[in-house]
Amino acid sequence: MTEKVKETFAPATGRAGGRSSVPAPAALVAKVRTLAPTMTRSVQRVAEAVAGDPAGCAALTVTGLAERTGTSEATVVRTARLLGYPGYRDLRLALAGLAAQQQSGGSPAITTDIAVDDPIADVVAKLAYDEQQTLADTAAGLDTVQLGAAVTALAAARRTDVYGIGASGLVAQDLTQKLLRIGLIAHAPGDPHLAVTNAVQLRAGDVAVAITHSGSTGDVIEPLRVAFEHGATTVAITARPDSPVTQYADHVLTTATSRETELRPAAMSSRTSQLLVVDCLFVGVAQRTYDTAGPALAASYEALAHRHGAHRARP
Repeated sequence: MTEKVKETFAPATGRAGGRSSVPAPAALVAKVRTLAPTMTRSVQRVAEAVAGDPAGCAALTVTGLAERTGTSEATVVRTARLLGYPGYRDLRLALAGLAAQQQSGGSPAITTDIAVDDPIADVVAKLAYDEQQTLADTAAGLDTVQLGAAVTALAAARRTDVYGIGASGLVAQDLTQKLLRIGLIAHAPGDPHLAVTNAVQLRAGDVAVAITHSGSTGDVIEPLRVAFEHGATTVAITARPDSPVTQYADHVLTTATSRETELRPAAMSSRTSQLLVVDCLFVGVAQRTYDTAGPALAASYEALAHRHGAHRARP
């Protein structure tokens, strides 16, 4: 294991070696929903309890919450840390804040599943609500310290490679197209073998971005690993902050997702949250490079307008 790999496992400092910010109260429910599939049953009981009744749990001591969930005090503390809080006291403060938001009407109802026989108007309403909630959850849980560091790296990069497969591959293409529009060099190789051979060419001063909802997609992890070991700055966009892809990420940007159902696979909701993160990255980079990005955008708009005008002028 290289020295750089060892740094990614440094305790309490985040994958990038910099301390991550404590999640805002609004991000708590989203984080529970995101991490629930990877939790042990005892931790899951505590997490579901605090997400389901923040006001009631905020009034409990660590012993009281352990008794309520049939777990131990150590499990309660471990759950708090897993959710991103230094200890149970910090989690209680977040629960109190979340309870206050809910009492003031700031917390929406849980999304209803889409049924096979739902009228199309109901489908539109349910999907719109679910998309809005996914975006809100992602924004609330996004670590702006990690985001800012990723923006800094991208803005200064000699070259950026972006890896993604399936729906995440479409998001990878979206990011590269945005970066190209402001005059930066970016690639999104669709072939896994090409992604690895491209990653071999990266070095310090380059950036590699991996986009994977599960964080376990081998065809995305492998090129990121190669880029990481060749000295490139690496970024992972994933819904699983403790997944394998983060072992090779200097910066981890966590996305939220809604509960997967028969008619709404994870790829749909994950794409929504991934695109928000991509847009945040792009706007941040455009701000940092405005002197060159502004003219590049203007030139691309003019070129497209001229092309469309030429087509309309043809007999």
